[in-house]
Amino acid sequence: MTEKTTGASYAAAGVDIEAGDRAVELMKEWVKKTQRPEVLGGLGGFAGLFDASALKRYERPLLASATDGVGTKVDIARQMGVYDTIGHDLVAMVMDDIVVCGAEPLFMTDYICVGKVHPERVAQIVKGIAEGCVLAGCALVGGETAEHPGLLGPDDFDVAGAGTGVVEYDRLLGADRIRTGDAVIAMASSGLHSNGYSLVRHVLFDRAGMSLDRHVEEFGRTLGEELLEPTKIYSLDCLALTRTAEVHAYSHITGGGLAANLARVIPDHLHATVDRSTWAPGAVFDLVGKAGRVEQLELEKTLNMGVGMMAVVPQESVDVALTALADRGVDSWVAGEILDRGDHTEGATLTGSYAS
Repeated sequence: MTEKTTGASYAAAGVDIEAGDRAVELMKEWVKKTQRPEVLGGLGGFAGLFDASALKRYERPLLASATDGVGTKVDIARQMGVYDTIGHDLVAMVMDDIVVCGAEPLFMTDYICVGKVHPERVAQIVKGIAEGCVLAGCALVGGETAEHPGLLGPDDFDVAGAGTGVVEYDRLLGADRIRTGDAVIAMASSGLHSNGYSLVRHVLFDRAGMSLDRHVEEFGRTLGEELLEPTKIYSLDCLALTRTAEVHAYSHITGGGLAANLARVIPDHLHATVDRSTWAPGAVFDLVGKAGRVEQLELEKTLNMGVGMMAVVPQESVDVALTALADRGVDSWVAGEILDRGDHTEGATLTGSYAS
């Protein structure tokens, strides 16, 4: 008598289609909260639909697009078992890149890759993305959840996203608008945001032996809670500022640090100088520096040092700009100015010492 064998199946290989369907059902209510009038159809189609006739009001519309992830910050979320904030980070990383050129965020799609679909967990991730989209003023029109057993552990995951915005051609912001004498306005970050976590994790966990549940007096909360602080989303603040004051350029301070990102919007014949004494970086930056004996220049090449977005404005717009940002609850200050390039080989440099 021969023994019966069971045929192979997708589920046996580690992919649970029913769990994926359950995750979609759970996330629908959150995606619905992001809808704009231009969005057609619902979640579950093969493609998200956005009514482009809304762009007819533009004389010469330029579409702006960006894509990004949140790096190894997802491992902090996994270890903490907190999944509803990492989506804020994803939206910020994508949509705050788009708004730099003056574009209004329109819509976004996401990609969530998991080792095993836990429907409630996936729904929490999407909840965070949806809440971030609301804060950025864009719609979440679709996405993909992929289950990769064998490549990722059952609790491992990663997220990525892509977004699209629109700006009128003659209102495009950037290096061409910047002039000698312009002021550089800094907008405070909410913490580390979503860059440099490979360095942060190496320093705090591997070298200093800290644990996520360790209470840190300077933070007033645990280390894990501080590291999971969501990235601030500046999109609507920046759009409001451009409607209130003259703005020449924005710079989103992400990987590479403040000077390198600011230099990306500075024309070749000009130079931006930023005075460190105009602000004091938060306690988390000091902790990373001291715990890993990381030199200041290395910190500045990796972390935002307390500044998440910068605006370049003419001097006559400074007071209006600072007031407009304050009215929206954004902590901002004049951090530097635009000068002739002279002997500088770089587009931006930091001078002085940080305030204590």
